[in-house]
Amino acid sequence: MPRIVLLGPPGVGKGTQAKVLAQHLHVPHLSTGDLLRESVRAKSSLGEEADVYMRAGRLVPDDLVLRILRERLGRADAATGYILDGYPRNVAQANELDRIAPIDRVLSFDLPESALVVRLTQRWTCPKCGTAYNLATRPPKVPGACDLDGTTLVQRADDAPAAVRTRLAVYREQTEPLLEHYRRLGRLTPIDARGTPEQVAQRLRTALEGRS
Repeated sequence: MPRIVLLGPPGVGKGTQAKVLAQHLHVPHLSTGDLLRESVRAKSSLGEEADVYMRAGRLVPDDLVLRILRERLGRADAATGYILDGYPRNVAQANELDRIAPIDRVLSFDLPESALVVRLTQRWTCPKCGTAYNLATRPPKVPGACDLDGTTLVQRADDAPAAVRTRLAVYREQTEPLLEHYRRLGRLTPIDARGTPEQVAQRLRTALEGRS
């Protein structure tokens, strides 16, 4: 049963690779951001709790995120495994996750910071369907428009250069210690994130097959 965590800084391509890998392994891709939004839309009791924090622009507390994640992991489609994207973000969360759902593999995507800045500042998103594009590595077929529905693409405020530097600094401080944590546990596999999404996906599959 593959229970896999994807780690890496903003802009490294985790979301794109998580979707591809989930399809390849026939397991759900679980993004904590998506789970929070789904819980709010469903008006569940957990979602209503999370909505209070999200409306106030505050981080949802770790214990609430974990309860939402635990509920999702309890569904039938996650019984054969899952891909976790966006959780854990620190060692404390990793320890809590191991308490309810021990992880088999941790795949860490590596890319130089200069390349991450370029990727993030070139990233545009469809506000309707959420599809992400990168003008440097994966541009839309028609400039400025989503390939899927033609909606005009937008750039998030946190993809501006100054905001990008701040996001990377937060990652280094809070999340990078996870790499050593999982390395000590013998679960960490580094993945070279340079090149096209297809090239990275192939490296990902090769790494998994090498230790299957």
